[in-house]
Amino acid sequence: MTQEQSTPPSARNGGMLVEAENLEVDYGKRQVLHGVSVSVGAGEVVTILGHNGAGKTTLLKSIFGLAPVEGGRILVKGEDVTKRSTIDRVQAGISFTPAETPIFPDLTIRKNLELGAFTVKDDSMRQERLDRVHDLFPLLKERPNGIAGQLSGGQQRMLAVGIALMTGARLMLLDEPSLGIAPSLVKELFERIRELREVEGLSVLLVEQDVRPALRIADRTYFLRSGEIILEATAEEALAREDWWDLY
Repeated sequence: MTQEQSTPPSARNGGMLVEAENLEVDYGKRQVLHGVSVSVGAGEVVTILGHNGAGKTTLLKSIFGLAPVEGGRILVKGEDVTKRSTIDRVQAGISFTPAETPIFPDLTIRKNLELGAFTVKDDSMRQERLDRVHDLFPLLKERPNGIAGQLSGGQQRMLAVGIALMTGARLMLLDEPSLGIAPSLVKELFERIRELREVEGLSVLLVEQDVRPALRIADRTYFLRSGEIILEATAEEALAREDWWDLY
C-alpha cells in the first residue's frame, strides 16, 4: 500500500472514532477482504473508492456487524466491538445506509423517520432529532404522510440520511448515496453531508463511484482494489492526481 499520509490529524489528537484493523472477511469460500485497515476520526469524512467488486460494501457491512469478520478487529472509541451485535453498534452511534432500497418504501415519510429512532425512549430527544432532520430536508416536513416509495431517487436518499440521523448516529456509513440520482441532487446531498460534519461534528465513511464530488467533501480517502487497500491519501492529494486509472 502506498500511504501518502500515514496518520490523520484526528488520530494524532486522540479523536479516533472507529478503527478497523486487519479485517479478513469471507463470503462462502471466497475471501473478500484481505487484512484491510481503515479509520475515521471524530468530525471526519473519509471516502472508500475502488472498482465494482473491490470489497467496499463488504467493508461497511463488516463495520456495522452485517458481515462476519474472520480476522482482525473493529474498535469504537477504543473499545472492541468485533463480536457485538448490530443493535449494539447502533447504540454506540453507528448507522448504515445501503445503496439499494435505503428506506421503507411502503411506509410514510414520518413513519420511516420514526423507525430510525426505534431505540430512543425519550420523546423530547426524538422530537429534537426530527426537528433537525426537517431543518436539513424541508421536503420531509412538508409531506410527512407521503409514501416514501413515491419520492424521487434523490429525495429517497435524503430520507435515508434523515433515518440515520434519527438513530443519533455519530458515524454514518453511506454506501453510494449518489446511486441513480440527478447530479443537482447529488450536489445538494453532499452539501448536507458537509454541513453535518462542519456544524455537528458528524463523522462519515462514504463509499462512492462518483470520485470527484466525493473527494470534494472528504478529508481523507482509501482506494480499495481486490480486497486490499492500495492507497491512503488526503482528499487534497487525491484530487491533485492527473487521473485514477492506475488505481482501478
